[in-house]
Amino acid sequence: MSDTDDIDRRFAGLTSQIGRRERRRMSKAAAREWSHLPRNRRRRRRWIIAVTLLAVVAGAGLVVVYRPEVAGQVAEAFSSRFLGTGRGLPFGTVPEETTPVDVEPPAVSPFEGSPAKDYANGAKGLVMPAAKATGGLSRKDVALALRRTRAMLVASNLDRKTLLGGRPTALVKLLSPELREWFLKNLDNRKRKKGGSNTRYWVTSLAPKAAEPATDVVKVKGRTTYAAFRKDGRTGVRITVKYLFVYAVRRPGRPELTRRIIVRSIGELLAYRENGELVLWPVRWNGGGVTGIRCDVEDGFIHPFYPDSAPDKEAAKATGAPIDPYALDREPKEKGCTLASRT
Repeated sequence: MSDTDDIDRRFAGLTSQIGRRERRRMSKAAAREWSHLPRNRRRRRRWIIAVTLLAVVAGAGLVVVYRPEVAGQVAEAFSSRFLGTGRGLPFGTVPEETTPVDVEPPAVSPFEGSPAKDYANGAKGLVMPAAKATGGLSRKDVALALRRTRAMLVASNLDRKTLLGGRPTALVKLLSPELREWFLKNLDNRKRKKGGSNTRYWVTSLAPKAAEPATDVVKVKGRTTYAAFRKDGRTGVRITVKYLFVYAVRRPGRPELTRRIIVRSIGELLAYRENGELVLWPVRWNGGGVTGIRCDVEDGFIHPFYPDSAPDKEAAKATGAPIDPYALDREPKEKGCTLASRT
């Protein structure tokens, strides 16, 4: 006897135990189940078999209520026909319809296509040289001066609050008391053009409402060096820092307007002992220029230039060959606007 004949025999034996009225009710239930299936499923041949089985299994569920001993026969018949031999369609979900398809494009780094892609992330790029006794300072003093220098670089260019345009508290805490008072007095000074100073230029701060970070990653590359100095009766070490900080920023809420900003941070500090204390005095800090911003706004904040920005009159006056903003050792221009070859 073939598998099909055996199934028919068992099914006939099963349905003979169910009344005519019950069989009619089961047929209507199966028809309703078919009508509710999505059209795309009904048009696939494999689902015709599945729905046929569904109708019988629904009937088997009723049989369990009335004649529990019959349910095992139905399960055995179908499992031997469609599961046991491996020739038919197995019960369960259809893999190609249930497996999620990843349609999201791979994320592209905002630093892709620029040298900054291979720079270190954040403070990892601020590697200090080995400390040696120099200029009358002990190795321990030089090491301390280098640690403070690194902390100042982090506070000026990587501190989140400062970057978002807030009060540069992180840097203020690192300054000597005398310098701290002067720094706060001149912070965001609007009288700079009249001979005053604006210490907002000592830090990297995005202009509120004009820019926001497109990523938490800041790319960093550069170096720190030091040598002995003697000046005005003082001796110690002169520390020189030269770094590139590359930021990915965008107009707030506009990810399609992401731009790279390159801050070339050049600084010079003197470390010496005075009254038994180690003093770290910045002679110059965070100079070197910024690429990718407007030239006609001078408030100490970063104002990126976007494709939809209003024309920059100062940039239109720029002359000379474009500079490479990623060239760490190029000669800095003292003032004015300079064309750049890329960002």
